[in-house]
Amino acid sequence: MKTKGLAAVCALCFVASLAHGAEQPAEQPVVGLITKTDTNPFFVKMKQGAEMAAKKDGAKLMTAAGKFDGDNATQVTAIENMTTAGARAILLTPSDTRAIVPAVKKARAAGVLVIALDTPTEPQEATDALFATDNFRAGVLIGEYAKAAMAGKQAKIATLDLAPGITVGKLRHDGFLSGFGIKEGDPIIVCSADTRGDQAKGQTAMENCLQKAPDLNVVYTINEPAAVGAYQALKATGKAKGVLIVSVDGGCVGVKNVKAGIIAATSQQYPLKMAEMGVGAGVEYARSGKKASGYTDTGVTLITDKPMPGVASKDAKYGLDNCWGK
Repeated sequence: MKTKGLAAVCALCFVASLAHGAEQPAEQPVVGLITKTDTNPFFVKMKQGAEMAAKKDGAKLMTAAGKFDGDNATQVTAIENMTTAGARAILLTPSDTRAIVPAVKKARAAGVLVIALDTPTEPQEATDALFATDNFRAGVLIGEYAKAAMAGKQAKIATLDLAPGITVGKLRHDGFLSGFGIKEGDPIIVCSADTRGDQAKGQTAMENCLQKAPDLNVVYTINEPAAVGAYQALKATGKAKGVLIVSVDGGCVGVKNVKAGIIAATSQQYPLKMAEMGVGAGVEYARSGKKASGYTDTGVTLITDKPMPGVASKDAKYGLDNCWGK
């Protein structure tokens, strides 16, 4: 009797263990995020968005960043390390849009879903999907705004760009020209210079442009730090009030500068949304095998406190409610 009783108890234990095992959650999905840097407020916000989304979706998030904007080697190493560590999906903001492609191809061949955030690779199809601002549209919006703000006055434009061969910079630049209704080489473009999106380089570029064309009256900037640099150079020469500055990003500092009248208008993008959507897609792939594909527009809004007829925009209050950074 004792032996039979013990056998019965053990059988019940075995059944219970099976039932308990059936209720165990599936293996935790691992998603990687690799940003250009970990200091730029845009990418800080992106990381925060990814962390929140991973926590909500029950995923493990691995993160890495380049040591500086343009640091391809560190990003390649991060892709390799995350693939080895079992990441099922990697979200990437490529620093070098062409040089990163071989590492991306290798990860995809190993079964990793690779999604570009904010910046497309070259070619764009090198990644499975792209979640990003329509950077051409962002440029168009500030181009249309600048054209309307000039109200028929003869424009003399300086473009403070990013750097050669980087898709984000080219798309924004080309969009601005399209929105303003001009083409590359138009004589009203009196100066063009690269800034790498840096405030100090933006100031130097503006100083050089002012020497070349002291009567310039419109400044397009790749981002808001470059815009602040341009403003400082203009202010130092007593020309800040007579020059219209437009930009792209929509960070909190940039929107405050719109409110202060330093920047006339900026196109706001949404890194938090990019990260949330990217993590969600990565988790879905890990759990179901369903791959995200193609391009998803994460939105862009023109922010200004001096709206122009025929150009859709929101005010700085809206911008501050939806901005990133401090």
